[in-house]
Amino acid sequence: MTNYHETVLLNEAVKQLNIVPNGVYVDATFGGGGHSKEILKKLVNGKLIAFDQDQASLINTIQGDKRFKMVNANFRNLTNEISALGINSINGLIADLGVSGYHFTDNDRGFSLKYNSIIDMRMDNRLINKGQNILNNYSKDELNRIFKDYADFKHPGSITSAIINYRKKNTIKTTFEFKKIFQNFFSKKHENKFFARLFQAVRIEVNDEINALKDLLKQAKDILVPKGRMVIISYHSVEDRLVKNFMKHGNFKNNYDKDFFGNQYREFNVITKKPITPSVEEINTNNKSRSAKLRSCEKI
Repeated sequence: MTNYHETVLLNEAVKQLNIVPNGVYVDATFGGGGHSKEILKKLVNGKLIAFDQDQASLINTIQGDKRFKMVNANFRNLTNEISALGINSINGLIADLGVSGYHFTDNDRGFSLKYNSIIDMRMDNRLINKGQNILNNYSKDELNRIFKDYADFKHPGSITSAIINYRKKNTIKTTFEFKKIFQNFFSKKHENKFFARLFQAVRIEVNDEINALKDLLKQAKDILVPKGRMVIISYHSVEDRLVKNFMKHGNFKNNYDKDFFGNQYREFNVITKKPITPSVEEINTNNKSRSAKLRSCEKI
């Protein structure tokens, strides 16, 4: 568990679930198991189903507890996986969308800026798409899309052009080769933030993270019981906007559905009017938590 990121907003997140001791809960992002272990402390005869797509996370699985079930699958398969376990509804779901510290220290995957490793970036090594494929084969329009949508670069044309010009002569294989393309793009003090956004965009595309999150939110809405809670911890604006708007409107259109008479149809009561963020003490203990935002809602 020490190789995974320290559990963020642990007590706050579990409190937001408002756990029913005999209820059924889903931890959609098991990782090191921190949230799962805390949830189990509050269950009596309830059940907890944990998801993690990364086979490496299975070393952290909780043994010998009949209330617990580990599922090695992407959380976008939520409904099918719990149906296979004979479960059709749940009392609550939690998802921590942060990338585990394990991924940043695994030199074979290319998540980290620090190591000169192959640009893979798959959280599940069963996936076909890799970071190298994106950087070497995506068109100008496709690259513009991911850097604009997934890294909030409003005008990504210069970034995209630099990649395309470089790959005309060289295949982009490693993280350091990728960074070399942009060595004259910024002042030294902005280096880490610039590359963090670039790497984030490629990683999101490789793992289809935004579409997977949409799938999770839609399925959670359908299977939560009335007064069931959904708790999501996000770490960048792309995810947070999506979660915020879905909890408010119950869809991705950013406006309410209406009934036959034109009345707004609400799916959730938003519990967190403003996101819960880590305390100064938590940030000092775990600096990676500094960008975390927790939002929760309750199904009507």
